[in-house]
Amino acid sequence: MNDTWRLACIALALAAPLAVADVRVERATVKTAGADVPVEIAIPAGKGPFPPVLYVHARRGYEDPDRAHIRTLAEQGFLVVAPDWQGGRFLERWPKPHDPATESDVEAALDLLLARPEACKGAAGIVGYSRGGYYAIRLAAKRPKDVAAIAAYAGHMQDPNAGEPEQLFSVAPEVLKITAPTLFLVGDQDFELRRINIGRAFYALYERGVPAELQTYPMARRAFDFRGDATPEEKIAARHARERVKGWLSRWVCPSQGR
Repeated sequence: MNDTWRLACIALALAAPLAVADVRVERATVKTAGADVPVEIAIPAGKGPFPPVLYVHARRGYEDPDRAHIRTLAEQGFLVVAPDWQGGRFLERWPKPHDPATESDVEAALDLLLARPEACKGAAGIVGYSRGGYYAIRLAAKRPKDVAAIAAYAGHMQDPNAGEPEQLFSVAPEVLKITAPTLFLVGDQDFELRRINIGRAFYALYERGVPAELQTYPMARRAFDFRGDATPEEKIAARHARERVKGWLSRWVCPSQGR
C-alpha cells in the first residue's frame, strides 16, 4: 500500500461514523469567534426524536472515558453533543484559570444540539463533569429557556477565577439565579472544598424552590466513575450514578418521549 492510499484510508476512517452497540458517533466542528471547536455527537439507535443532552467535560480534557460516557447516554436514549472546549483553543490539559472565551464554544455546541433533526423539540439537559458543572450553571443562567435540567458530577459550583474568600465561603452567583432542576453527584472522599460548595449549592437551590437532589457515594473518591484503580464500591457507585442521571434527565428533558 503506497503512502497516498494509506493516508486516504486514514482520512476516510476518521470521517466515518463510529458504531458502538447500535449507537452512532459522528465528529463535527463548530466555528466560533477565534476557535474551531471539535464536537462528538452520539446518536441513539432507532427512530427519534430523542431528548437532547449537552455533555461538558472536565478540565483534564476530552478523553476516552468521556467518549464512553456519551455512548452510555446515547444507549440510554439521549442525543448527545460533546464539545471539546479545550481542543478548540489549544488549551493545555488541567488549566487552572477559567477562560471565559470557551463559554461561547460550549454555547455554540448547545445551539448545534438543539438544531439537530434527531432532537425532540424543547430544552436540553446538561451533564457537566467537574469544571463542566460550572459551564452548566453559566449556560442555565444565561439561557434558562434552553436548559431543562442539569446533572453535575463533582460539579464546580464557584467561579474558578474567584478569590479565596469566595471559594471558601460562597457559591457562584449563577446558583442564585438558575431555575433548572439540578442533580449533584459526588463521592464522599472527594476534595472537602468541592463537597462543601456542592452542599451549599444544593441548599441554595432548595431554599429557592428549584428541584434539586444531592447524591453522595460512600467510600467513593474523586472521579470514582472512571478511575483505573476503582474499588468494588466505586464500580457500584459508577453504575448507580449512570442510572440516577438517566432517571433525572428522563424526568425533565422531553419527558413525553418515554424511555
